[in-house]
Amino acid sequence: MRMKKRTVIIGLVALVLIVAGGFGIRYLLASKNYQDAVAEIVIEEPDLSKLADGEYIGEHDVDFIQAKVKVTITNHAIKAIDYVYHKNERGEKASRITEDMIREQKIKVDTISGATNSSKVIQKAVELALTEE
Repeated sequence: MRMKKRTVIIGLVALVLIVAGGFGIRYLLASKNYQDAVAEIVIEEPDLSKLADGEYIGEHDVDFIQAKVKVTITNHAIKAIDYVYHKNERGEKASRITEDMIREQKIKVDTISGATNSSKVIQKAVELALTEE
């Protein structure tokens, strides 16, 4: 009876290790895909002089970080950038990058130190808002 109990415990421990290993591998693959997606982000500056007054919605998603923004254009200038949604993991401070974009009237501003990936995702969301039809 004692041997059977030991066998069941060993079997359960092995099962837990296999399941945990599967989740670990899945997380590592997702993390690699996320890093690759961020590395591939290229920001193109839209021509504000060609944009009509209005509100533009754009979003960008690299799995661990997502941003959906509403950009308000008035007289060919960025007047406001509001977050519809922002999932940022540890990049909360990147949210303030929109202030720099409004002040400088461009998307390609310096990223926020310590929140570079989140900054890039936000910039891409703003770009897509202003360039996609």
